Amino acid sequence: MAQIFHRSTNFISRFSVFSAIFLIGLALVAVLAVARSPYMTRQNISREQPVQFSHKHHVGDDGIDCRYCHTSVETSAVAGIPPTKTCMNCHSVLFNTAPYLEPIRESYRSDKSIEWVKVHRLADFAYFNHSIHVNKGVGCTTCHGQVDQMPLVFQANTLLMQWCIDCHRNPEPSLRPMDKVFAMDWKPGPDQEELGMQFAVERRIRTTAELTSCSTCHR
Repeated sequence: MAQIFHRSTNFISRFSVFSAIFLIGLALVAVLAVARSPYMTRQNISREQPVQFSHKHHVGDDGIDCRYCHTSVETSAVAGIPPTKTCMNCHSVLFNTAPYLEPIRESYRSDKSIEWVKVHRLADFAYFNHSIHVNKGVGCTTCHGQVDQMPLVFQANTLLMQWCIDCHRNPEPSLRPMDKVFAMDWKPGPDQEELGMQFAVERRIRTTAELTSCSTCHR
């Protein structure tokens, strides 16, 4: 009996199957790559603000401590956005007629808060507490980057789950002396591994199993 299909049909069938698998895999890799790209995570992208507040000027040049504006960072889950009164403590005298700062003055006169654009935005299902990290010795720059060098604040890290988990699995490299938590220029020394382990014991850092438990961040 004569063959219905040409012998080359076997090759074409195999090629089609493997090509389909390859294309599906390629599409999956592409989707994952896009999901982790700065375009989706908003990493390294500055936000347009009602007033282009410069951390570089206020923190880097003037040396203003983080806690002057972010007053609840040591006691609350949120760092806190300063009220307009905090701005006016200085700008009622400094540059008090500059057109650039008119939105600040108008906010103070009208008692209406400025609608700042949130830069570090976590998903609603992820719980993050600033105070526990600060009080365990994790510095501002560990998560937020060198804000003292940012004319406009941007998200320095991905804020993806993997980024958080990497630190929770090995927190010692991020632990610093308590008097350096708000220091912008702190860098880990050659003995950081030893110091980190010491800090972890002294500050009763939870075990890796506890730190990576789902309920730690998803409540």
